[in-house]
Amino acid sequence: MHNIRAAPVNSMDQTESAIGAPEGSNPEETETGKVKRKSEETDEPERSGRGKRRRGAGGKKLRPGERYIPPPQKRNPGVSFSQEHFDETSYYFEGGLRKVRPYYFDFKTYCKGRWIGKSLLEVFKGEFRAESIDYYERAAKEGRIRLNETPVEDLSIVLRNNDHMKNTVHRHEPPVVGRPLEVLVDNGEVLVVDKPASIPVHPCGRFRHNTVIFILGKELGISELHTVHRLDRLTSGVLLFARTLEVSKKLDQLVRDRQLEKEYMCRVEGEFPEGELVCEEPILVVSFKVGLCRVDPKGKECRTVFQRVSFNGSTSVVRCLPLTGRTHQIRVHLQYLGFPILNDPIYGSSAWGPHRGKGGLVGKSDEELLKALVEEHRCKESLHLLDIPDDGVGQEGGNAGAEARVSGKQEKIDGLDGTCKPGEFDKKCETQKGATGVQEQCESRSSNSAGNEVSQGSSSTEMNPTQDISSNTDSITELQCPVPTKSRDDQTEANGSSQQISPRTRDHLCSECKLVRPDPTEKELIMYLHALRYKGPDFEYCTQLPDWAKEDWVEDE
Repeated sequence: MHNIRAAPVNSMDQTESAIGAPEGSNPEETETGKVKRKSEETDEPERSGRGKRRRGAGGKKLRPGERYIPPPQKRNPGVSFSQEHFDETSYYFEGGLRKVRPYYFDFKTYCKGRWIGKSLLEVFKGEFRAESIDYYERAAKEGRIRLNETPVEDLSIVLRNNDHMKNTVHRHEPPVVGRPLEVLVDNGEVLVVDKPASIPVHPCGRFRHNTVIFILGKELGISELHTVHRLDRLTSGVLLFARTLEVSKKLDQLVRDRQLEKEYMCRVEGEFPEGELVCEEPILVVSFKVGLCRVDPKGKECRTVFQRVSFNGSTSVVRCLPLTGRTHQIRVHLQYLGFPILNDPIYGSSAWGPHRGKGGLVGKSDEELLKALVEEHRCKESLHLLDIPDDGVGQEGGNAGAEARVSGKQEKIDGLDGTCKPGEFDKKCETQKGATGVQEQCESRSSNSAGNEVSQGSSSTEMNPTQDISSNTDSITELQCPVPTKSRDDQTEANGSSQQISPRTRDHLCSECKLVRPDPTEKELIMYLHALRYKGPDFEYCTQLPDWAKEDWVEDE
């Protein structure tokens, strides 16, 4: 597993860390997820014998009408999120939700190869259609669109290689559950928190401040963390960070040596069989953008061990031990067995057909399945549950049908507008280098949408269990751990309606400010999957059980 920082690193802004290199720059991903360009240069003119000179560089005279294009800027490998980023905006709490006050934000990107020779107007028309051309023209007149740090007033300007574009937007983030992060362990070597459902680990898509990384930085002053494993945004439970690079490397080695064990609890539909049940069906990623997988012979081999803990007459609590780390492994295997996780917005959906994917029976092509899934949630006004990011997937030229990206690679999103067209759900993770929106490291190395509840990092590794869960007959209450301390003593409720935005935070060009969005319910923000335990040779971290995992729990009507 490659070690990555818990936050993107860059000397300018968070968005720069995930920027897509322009064609010809030969980008190289570093261990921290940054992009390193071999074409990085200074403003000094190249001397004879050292290769071709960059057009417009150094002392070369520009032809009439020719623009000077500065060379790509160097990255600073030692910079992470800082107080400057944390101070961009603030939280407020309302109706049990953590909310972020809208704020201004710069989306940045270098000119993509397919944009070279096109005007900004053409690019906005073809790939950034979430806003109207009228909006971009008005934004340009107000100096919000810049090219190489110079305000652009005329969108007819033609783009060239290495042009650096910046778009200032009024940014809105979705609310998340208002429960504070609970710190389980902080001993100088590791930081372990109990992540609430609905909160992403890293900035990605529409989320920046409403993420674990930013909440830790803003409320506890904690930064410079190293990710050990990841959790789906809708999944709650144990989340482990290394405090130092040395500790991170040690934990990475434990992963490679298969000495780490993860245990989950979930609540599924129906009466799950008693005893131990093992599923070894291979899993294939259908869409990285939506985070959709299914059982398929062409997929990667994986293995999950299940054991029923309780049954309340309609639903079952199941202990899950993933022995491999595939995307959505637990959720896909439970769907295949005919017991989808209760409240799973993807694998419990009726879009899978009358059998809802049981036994691998779908009866639709991947494209038809994706369309049906998005349409179902559009009708329910719940597209946010699919995590189709408002990074606004741009229309990519070329291969729009191939899911060629290898699971486990770091994903990147870059672009200019930070908004999304819901209908563009089928754009691929591989083509996100041209997406319109957030240039931030994604929640999961293998999916930026719904995460990877069993991922151990960039390489999918198997983990041998250190215990036989079929012989573990302890009651579910005996798995509970001491109550952890909270990172926040209390929460304050904001006055006023969640439908309204304070005039102080309104922007006259922002289309989001003109919308009225009902707040999601807590039930919509929670999926009944919880990372209960993370165990190594000489350590074990666990959380308390959520209420829904208790034997006497009854679902609210």
